[in-house]
Amino acid sequence: MQSQLGHVVYGVAAEHQPFYKDLFEFLGWTVIYDSPEMCGFGDKNHASVWFGRPLKSTVNDYDGFGVNHVGIHTSEIEDVDTAAAFLRKRGIAMLFDTPRHHPEFSSPTNVYYQIMFESPDRILFEIVYTPASGAA
Repeated sequence: MQSQLGHVVYGVAAEHQPFYKDLFEFLGWTVIYDSPEMCGFGDKNHASVWFGRPLKSTVNDYDGFGVNHVGIHTSEIEDVDTAAAFLRKRGIAMLFDTPRHHPEFSSPTNVYYQIMFESPDRILFEIVYTPASGAA
């Protein structure tokens, strides 16, 4: 059997949906669905990310059980800093002393340069450049 990631769906507050639309359009993903209840974005490999209304009103804790963070790879190292500037203009703080290189995740032939930030719904995101990821 061979498989690949198909899609991921997140429950978000209605008033935060424009944040995800702006972010994923900025990141170059294609809008594949857009309604007041849900929006979806596809990448070049046909994986998709969806943001819609939650069924319960629980708060996300990325350090608890479940998904810790969503990683988005870039094709150029400069894209990480461009994304950080885009987010800062929207009042989103960078977390964990990012942007920064991570030598512990690097090798002589690979770099790992990233930002980490939390969305308005407490979804933790990473935007990372690492050429060995095949993200070109």
